[in-house]
Amino acid sequence: MEKLTQGYGLIEGPVWFENKLFFSDVLGGGVFALDQDGKVETVSEHRRGIGGMAVHEAGGLIVSGRNISYKSFSGGETQLVLDRNEAAGNVGYNDLTTDAAGRIYVGSLGSSPVFADGREPQAGDLYLIELDGSARKVGEDIMLTNGLAFSADGLRLYHSDTARRTVNYYDVEQDGSLGAKQTFATFDAGAPDGLAVSEDGRVWIALAADGAGVAVFNEHGVQVDHLSIPQPMCTSVCFGGDDLSTLYVVSGSDGMASDKAGAVYAHPVDTRGCEVAVAKVSLS
Repeated sequence: MEKLTQGYGLIEGPVWFENKLFFSDVLGGGVFALDQDGKVETVSEHRRGIGGMAVHEAGGLIVSGRNISYKSFSGGETQLVLDRNEAAGNVGYNDLTTDAAGRIYVGSLGSSPVFADGREPQAGDLYLIELDGSARKVGEDIMLTNGLAFSADGLRLYHSDTARRTVNYYDVEQDGSLGAKQTFATFDAGAPDGLAVSEDGRVWIALAADGAGVAVFNEHGVQVDHLSIPQPMCTSVCFGGDDLSTLYVVSGSDGMASDKAGAVYAHPVDTRGCEVAVAKVSLS
């Protein structure tokens, strides 16, 4: 497990695109890109709370936080895609992913897990943003929504509920609707955060809250491996590299001597990651 860069508060939302790893700093703000030579550039400044990102076909990133927005790589104004609804108990959004059609699945937050908002912990829901930009609820009662990723065939959606220390899954219908929530894996040590799926069906789950690494499960929900990192707050993973056979692992500062200890690690693996489609939802 090679450390590539460090110095961030809470890294989240890793996305591989055009030979670079894009990631956010939830606490410090901003989006950054790490190239294969180890150079980091700032892609976007300021915005805090980005827990999930996806590349959009228009040439920019879909980002979460207080709302779902689009930020172009060329700059310009941020475009709103899906707003929050505090009156209905939706204070923002966390992790997200896309399906093969380019639709976006994103979990809402009933209360903020990192920013004090005076609310008692509340469950959130799971939303689908259609290609025309409309949104509908497709899942509910996720106490702390986190990692989302599809199986290789697109017929199963995995979803972390960090507060309940559980990864669930849903069967996916052709129109994007989801079946009943079913339990995939539960944890005594560590809380599941971001996750990714490889082509061979394994599910790679970042374990926060003293998880100290990545738990690897086969498609039947049996743990087959654990990859360690030298700090307790492992927050998310994604596949990248020339052939998607490098696992990138990101972390936060909890449990470390510095509040800027968030780091990015890389680890070669014996499989290819499933390619994550670009978002194609309307920006008009």
